[in-house]
Amino acid sequence: MSRIALPQWAGTLAVKAAVFIAVMCCALAALLGVLVHVSVTNQTVGQARDLALSRLTDATRAYQAGDTLLPGAGVDPPGLPRALRELAMDGERGTMVSRHHGHPTMWAAGPADRKRALAVEVDYSQQSRTIAGLDRAILWSSGLAIGATLLVGAFAVTRVTRRLHATATVARRISAGDLDARVGDPRAKDATRPQDEVGAVAAALDSMAASLQGKLLSEQRFTADVAHELRTPLTGLHAAAELLPPGRPTELVRDRVAALRTLTEDLLEISRLDAGREKLDVDTEELGALAVRVVRASGTDTEVVVARDVRVETDRRRLERVLGNLVANAHKHGRGPVSVTVDGPVVTVRDHGEGFPEYLVEHGPQRFRTEGGATGHGLGLTIAVGQSEVLGARLEFGNAPEGGAVAVLTLPQHDPTAVDGST
Repeated sequence: MSRIALPQWAGTLAVKAAVFIAVMCCALAALLGVLVHVSVTNQTVGQARDLALSRLTDATRAYQAGDTLLPGAGVDPPGLPRALRELAMDGERGTMVSRHHGHPTMWAAGPADRKRALAVEVDYSQQSRTIAGLDRAILWSSGLAIGATLLVGAFAVTRVTRRLHATATVARRISAGDLDARVGDPRAKDATRPQDEVGAVAAALDSMAASLQGKLLSEQRFTADVAHELRTPLTGLHAAAELLPPGRPTELVRDRVAALRTLTEDLLEISRLDAGREKLDVDTEELGALAVRVVRASGTDTEVVVARDVRVETDRRRLERVLGNLVANAHKHGRGPVSVTVDGPVVTVRDHGEGFPEYLVEHGPQRFRTEGGATGHGLGLTIAVGQSEVLGARLEFGNAPEGGAVAVLTLPQHDPTAVDGST
């Protein structure tokens, strides 16, 4: 059985609090109104009943003495409720409210001779108006009380939800990479003020962000320091390898030295990206021609399809670095055929291998992590993502339904100009 989908606004804390306050106010107002109504009605009806019974006693004495009955008293008068008449004929005394001649009337009846009822009537209009007025006053006062309570409650809840929204916004900024974001809740800053739960959450989030920022900065400094320190011995190692005599061992040494130099340069590039001090050298480029140059420089068998070419304002060197890493990753970890498709500002790199790992599709590439026996250090895609962010582009990873990895790079456009496409 499927659950009923609630509208989006029904999930907000402010709406839930408002509904809860309204329900509680209505329930409390109804309870108090019923109690007041019952109490006043009982008191009013009791007074009218005592008056009617007192007049019935006087009428009974006059009837038994043979005197003339006072106005409002009589034997089997018209309008006497049937139930009250039967009660009196059974020898009991009782009272009842009914309408007589269009007015509320309190009747009191008792037994008379020969199975007849002696009854008196008392005008009950004033008491009825009093109860009706009381009921209206209860309704109006309840409505005003509920409205005032809702306003005050909405104001109080809005202050809390506004602080919660600010905390959530800062949390999203931190998750997006802005480690300088802080909530800065005044209650959390002032130790003399009473601390509430929202302030405690804000303080905990700020503390977590500061701790995370410190650890990431330490990691970035460590990566940069290691890369810088490796450059000097690697330069000497490279020079020494060039002096070795030709042969298979020399080729192996030179290959490993080249791989180590590439790793060091990648680490240096990542450290510069982490520092966030990269600056763009923007120029206008034809995206299709740039993709062709990247594939040609890679020396791989990669098909380039230009469905719709555009000119974009971008940093050519960084864009070539991103596309080059994507193409190299497709050939290194995927299977052919590999294609690069340019469709406007969107460039898609596709292979027909086993596809990207699930963690990479969900969370993006992670440095020094590979799966499935793949070789490498996981830095190529990490650099591609970092350079894409510098370009203001969006790089997404996915897997095609029929198999194969798909990397989609979407470039920002500033007054783009279309170019005739070619394949």
